Amino acid sequence: MQYRPLGSTGIAVSAVSFGAGPVSGLLTSAAVHTQRAVISRAVELGVNWFDTAATYGDGQSEANLGAALASIRSEQPLHVATKVRVRLTSETDLRPLVVASVKDSLARLRLPRVTLLQIHNSITRNRNDQPTSITPDDVLGPSGLLAGMEDVRAAGLVEHFGLTGIGDADVLETVMQSRRFATIQAPFHILNPSALRETPVTACDPDYGGFLRTAAELGMGIFAIRVFAAGALLGAEPSAHTLKTPFFPLDLYRRDEARTQNLKQKLGSMQAVREAALRYVVSQPQIASAIVGFGVPQHVDEAARIAEMEALSPEELRKLEDASGQAV
Repeated sequence: MQYRPLGSTGIAVSAVSFGAGPVSGLLTSAAVHTQRAVISRAVELGVNWFDTAATYGDGQSEANLGAALASIRSEQPLHVATKVRVRLTSETDLRPLVVASVKDSLARLRLPRVTLLQIHNSITRNRNDQPTSITPDDVLGPSGLLAGMEDVRAAGLVEHFGLTGIGDADVLETVMQSRRFATIQAPFHILNPSALRETPVTACDPDYGGFLRTAAELGMGIFAIRVFAAGALLGAEPSAHTLKTPFFPLDLYRRDEARTQNLKQKLGSMQAVREAALRYVVSQPQIASAIVGFGVPQHVDEAARIAEMEALSPEELRKLEDASGQAV
């Protein structure tokens, strides 16, 4: 497994990280034996980063991940990242919400601390412009999420802070410019690289506005999420989560599914699409790691194999963008 610097954290992160989210469904299911087998295989192959959240399965992902990791021995440190998402009410002080969320997460994870705590809300100009979205003041204000994150860091419960890159690009950049966040994770895949790569406006669905270029300039560690477009780039049927989530709805999945079929015609097979999709992401020098969801140990084997392949050249990247309709 290749390892890359995670921004300025001093951590070397595996090129592929373990996504414990609800799209693959593994860590939000009751398949305890499969969970442990897949996580054991990931650790064996060198994966050292595990990404979860308090909202994944209403805490089920954290609990299952914590139980599995407690039973596994590793020769290298394993890093766990989790997230806090607040639901705004009449309360004006968000700090206690962060503290309570983190303490609950640590109990489920069976850990004394996590390497990274990320804000899971979208960040927009106004509250609730997008589902559960918050404003920069909700993040940076004296009673905002960042203040609560500083509280739990002072208590020794977390090491670094991160953002989820969903919302308005210019507003995300405002928060990043505070230089208080070490990492950001954002949607980035071969069908829509607009968070990082210059992409024709007509080809963006949606247009993420290039905010990851600012993140790279600020030296933040960047994680790519939705690497396989929630399964569309794998030729899979939409997951149970995709059928109900308000964040990346089913109609977007169907459009990505159609684009995947066009890419398949150009590359020749779904296997070629799957390989190209992951190679495209891990070949981006600005991206520290691709967060991938797994269902069985063989999925980890395949991801590790692809991640070990030689990085695509700038010319090869452009050819893939052209094939997927993203070339400028």
